[in-house]
Amino acid sequence: MEILRTVAELRAAVARSTLRAFVPTMGNLHEGHLDLVRQARARVPSDQGLVIASIFVNRLQFGPKEDFDTYPRTFERDCEALELAGCDAVFAPEERELYPEPQAFTVQPPAAIANILEGEHRPGFFTGVATVVHKLFNVVQPQVALFGKKDYQQLLVIRHMVRQMSLPIEIVGVETRRAADGLALSSRNGYLRPEDRQEAGALSAALRQLAQDTRRAIDAGDFNALPNIEAAAMAVLRDRGWRPDYLTVRRRADLLPPASGDEALVVLGAAKLGTTRLIDNFEY
Repeated sequence: MEILRTVAELRAAVARSTLRAFVPTMGNLHEGHLDLVRQARARVPSDQGLVIASIFVNRLQFGPKEDFDTYPRTFERDCEALELAGCDAVFAPEERELYPEPQAFTVQPPAAIANILEGEHRPGFFTGVATVVHKLFNVVQPQVALFGKKDYQQLLVIRHMVRQMSLPIEIVGVETRRAADGLALSSRNGYLRPEDRQEAGALSAALRQLAQDTRRAIDAGDFNALPNIEAAAMAVLRDRGWRPDYLTVRRRADLLPPASGDEALVVLGAAKLGTTRLIDNFEY
């Protein structure tokens, strides 16, 4: 497996193949990330093309009070895991390589999908994500890119960006990998204290219950009940010591509240447990 540090090295490597699958990450990898690489390898056999992963902690998507400086960097361990999962090359640039000058040009996602839910609680987050992903797409030039569904809104933003920018890339969403108690695997789970880790599965349980409760209301045509059902789900977590930002049901296509006739729905939640903010979702 090659480790590429510069854009020039990356471009020289990808020029050797006409078929490339790409998995962008910020490192500190877990089995969810490795699932993306394995699925990329299944789509692009080693005799047909390259599987490329990136490891880059992107400053643009961190708020001023967020964990950019303390975000775990586990590069050597990550590379060992990526190689075992079938990765051909890792693009791991220094910040000055990917941003040699202040990034004045940015990708601004539409407010309708970027300023709600995560975007409401993390202003500028999706601008940072869209900008770095677009930049990585430019240098990797993949035919397919794989993202985890745990970051559901991020996946939606990227799909919209690719479509509206006419990028010739297939975006594949991969199902969330979970621990035995239902907790979605996340690089930030390592922040959880032991007592918080024991409680952390309650978020996925609350979302599953929310899905059941909202489906009953929707099937009965009682859309006016949805805000109260969502508020009750948040209250359950709050009573357990969580600080929820949102638990809500939305349409998969655009994350707007459901209306009559909508069938493809998703419940999404974000809540802080101790000092750790967790997000999760379930399609239904």
